[in-house]
Amino acid sequence: MRRVALPLVLLLLLVAGCSSSSSDDDDDDRPSPTESSSAPVPSASPSPSSPAPTPSRWQPRPGVAWQWQLTGKLDPTVDVPVYDVDGFNVSKAQVDDLHRRGRKVICYVSTGAWEDFRPDAARFPKSVLGKGNGWKGERWLDVRRTDVLGPLMAKRFDMCREKGFDAVEPDNMDGYANETGFPLSGAQQLAYNRLIARLAHDRGLAVGLKNDLDQIPDLVRDFDFAVNEQCAEFGECDALGAFTRAGKAVFHVEYDKAPAGFCSLARELRLSSMRKELELGVWRAAC
Repeated sequence: MRRVALPLVLLLLLVAGCSSSSSDDDDDDRPSPTESSSAPVPSASPSPSSPAPTPSRWQPRPGVAWQWQLTGKLDPTVDVPVYDVDGFNVSKAQVDDLHRRGRKVICYVSTGAWEDFRPDAARFPKSVLGKGNGWKGERWLDVRRTDVLGPLMAKRFDMCREKGFDAVEPDNMDGYANETGFPLSGAQQLAYNRLIARLAHDRGLAVGLKNDLDQIPDLVRDFDFAVNEQCAEFGECDALGAFTRAGKAVFHVEYDKAPAGFCSLARELRLSSMRKELELGVWRAAC
């Protein structure tokens, strides 16, 4: 390294001393020009009131293969990178086992409908329970009541995090487009869905948008992936391209169409597609 002559060093020190302050940083923690140069240097560690840093979230990419199993004894041997399983029924030990096998694991939780068979069902006041959603023991929730539903869903997501899940699949996210028994608007649904996304992200979990195709343009930035049922059957798959164009996976299933009837479209749109039986057991026929 070259040495610098002493007079030049003194000159540089003088210049540095004159230019050490900046009028653009009035709100930072550095000493002002009028404070003693011996003032203590602020600690680099966050104050007790500072939020903890959010860990980086998993981000599934378009086309990644997956298994969706919500019923029956969990089969961990399907050779795919992603599993989507029931958050209540699958244990931490099973999640850990899937991780040892190299899988990422999604926690299925219903956030837009009440289920009478869940262990926390009694915590939901009757005032937020609407009409049945077509599944036995399930009723739509009044998503306007974020004061009630927010804490309940936060506890469910805490469960997902404590079991070691990588992400959540919040189901029944399109009540406003159904006969729920409540006068839900699109704006109220957007607010609720964004709350769900924040609750997941606050816990370091990725989160998927389930169905709700009409609101994808407004929500694609809030969610890390999408989960869709039957877009090919109903001619709706193009709407999901907003996710894949953003580099985000779309986990897609068909129930009535054979793979030959939707796999070419799935490959074109880079969807993670397969056929499943309606009860979502072990069986799958992937593209």
